[in-house]
Amino acid sequence: MIYDNARDLVLDRLFLRFDGLVPDIRLLLKIEGFNPAGSIKLKTAIGLVEDAERWNLLKPGGRVIESSSGNLGVALSSVCAAKGYPFICVTDPNTSPQNAALIRAFGGEVVVVDTKDANGGYLQSRIDYIGDRLQEDPSLFWPNQYANEANSRIHYDRTAAAILGEVPEVDFLFVGAGTTGTLMGCADFFREHSPRTRVVAVDTAGSVTFGFPPGKRHLPGLGTSRRPELCDPQLVDEVVIVPEAEAVRMCRSVARSQGIAMGASTGSVLAAVARKRGELPAGSTVVAIAPDNGDRYLNTVYDDAWVVERFGLSAVAPHGTDDRPDTDGSLLLKG
Repeated sequence: MIYDNARDLVLDRLFLRFDGLVPDIRLLLKIEGFNPAGSIKLKTAIGLVEDAERWNLLKPGGRVIESSSGNLGVALSSVCAAKGYPFICVTDPNTSPQNAALIRAFGGEVVVVDTKDANGGYLQSRIDYIGDRLQEDPSLFWPNQYANEANSRIHYDRTAAAILGEVPEVDFLFVGAGTTGTLMGCADFFREHSPRTRVVAVDTAGSVTFGFPPGKRHLPGLGTSRRPELCDPQLVDEVVIVPEAEAVRMCRSVARSQGIAMGASTGSVLAAVARKRGELPAGSTVVAIAPDNGDRYLNTVYDDAWVVERFGLSAVAPHGTDDRPDTDGSLLLKG
């Protein structure tokens, strides 16, 4: 198959049967990492940039600035390179060296903000930096992935539609929550087209997105230190909170048992499915979105020394050896 540009290389109907994690259910993993940007964020970047062009907010000669923990930065740098827009990615110390290197490879500029915000993260500090840059240079365009409805709309139109197009009967849908663009787009779509599907949001321990206490986080992707404006908790049925150590164990276990290296966000989503193992009825069809692959986590999630330093020896153990969920690991938002 011949494509005209890299932006078209999004394989939206790629699913992997994932039997064995939870007995007696049909688990399908929606693989999102096989595109030039390496993650689901390529669709987000396309949606943000093309929406801005449609409204004449971004024109030839324009420049783009955005806050990202890594994957959207890579995706925006890829899309901006192809369209001829200089790009500035405002990131933080948790961003992987591989992501920063890819952004630079696509011609983007990487700015690292290392001042923590009031909740101990970097998100508000990154956004404050962008605010300062916009005041200095009004010609910069900020897509604002945290509040821009184009973020959720692209996942309503593409990600969710692709799931239901390929799997007409979905009992449970597990979606990771970062900016919540993917989550909100999918939740909106399924509320309209498959209201029987229970939408489960997956967040990381230490994230404040769904009202849980802030805490230290080491991995980019899921979680925020400030609730994104896009987030509407009432659209989801349930939130599962996954500690980072558990996500790391899941990634490493899947790599060694299945021969697939998954990113940290995917590890969290699969760990959430495992946490709900006693509540998923036999015969259920469960779809879990895998946002990215593991090649950009080789120096973190898949590095023994890095993992032990941050999470202890138990985090390098195979998933299932010490991963019994706490009773408060899941918060029911509505029935």
